[in-house]
Amino acid sequence: MATSVRAAADGTPPPAPPPPPASRKTTPPPARTGWRSKLYRWDLKATPYVFVAPFFLCFAAFGLFPLIYTGWLSLHRVELGGEPEWRGFDNYTALWDSDFFWNALANTFTIGVISTVPQLLMALGLAHLLNYKLRGRGFLRVAVLAPYATSIAAATLVFAQLFNSDYGLINTVLGWVGFEPVSWESSKWPAQIAISVIVTWRWTGYNALIYLAAMQAVPQDLYEAASLDGASRWRQFVSVTIPSIRPTILFTIVVSTIGATQLFGEPMLFGGSLGVSGGSGNQFQTLSLLMYEKGWVTGALGQASAIAWVMLLLLLLIGGLRLLVARVNRRKLGA
Repeated sequence: MATSVRAAADGTPPPAPPPPPASRKTTPPPARTGWRSKLYRWDLKATPYVFVAPFFLCFAAFGLFPLIYTGWLSLHRVELGGEPEWRGFDNYTALWDSDFFWNALANTFTIGVISTVPQLLMALGLAHLLNYKLRGRGFLRVAVLAPYATSIAAATLVFAQLFNSDYGLINTVLGWVGFEPVSWESSKWPAQIAISVIVTWRWTGYNALIYLAAMQAVPQDLYEAASLDGASRWRQFVSVTIPSIRPTILFTIVVSTIGATQLFGEPMLFGGSLGVSGGSGNQFQTLSLLMYEKGWVTGALGQASAIAWVMLLLLLLIGGLRLLVARVNRRKLGA
């Protein structure tokens, strides 16, 4: 300040301030050049596709190609060991006019309803009980899953002995109560009920664990608020638990329906020598059994392929209904 005042008094201009220090400029690393840069770019772009390629290759070989080839066969008349002959939609029209197809479709629907509804209701009740703090809860969870780990052949053969019309334990117990013996294999509804019991026994524990996992994700604050309002355990189950796990319930309904549509092992093994035809009068023949009989017993691979595609369309319809219901539920929750 004194220097500037003195310079002003002398009439000379003040000295200029020193220039600011030059900012340090960082030099970028040298760009990748040549084959190393190309290799780096290829590695960056292609590595994710290499990791997922095995799945898509297996799907194309064992899923997509058989699906397309089956659709092509459904438009032809194909005999075992013969050349395909173009028929268009004749195989589908033949199914439309076939009483065996409609009988198999009706049996698939009835067995599916008889096995799915009790199965999911029992699974829901078991999951609700296992959700409480019980002694040996871990053992009970493993025990309910044990039937699912049992093979279809072993479970079906055991139940076939239990439901035997001559010396089965079920008819013996019914005789003790005072009922007449039931023809579980030769009658329509008893045979379908017996097969549904096998399916229910195998899959109830599996669905119960799925429901249990969903119930444990429900916030405890909801139960505490309901308890403060005076809600009983049943009211908490109906008003809190069921709405909270509704997406899981819808998922199990769809999966169980798909499994019922593809039901094959239980009715085939239950019927014994007549299992492929679904009994002496086709009383429990499902769509899968009819497809197997058309393809590998009578040798009509074209008709069997048409049945396979009809089953695929039914499953796509079930999946579409599931998406529609889920969308409606989301709109209700949003509202």
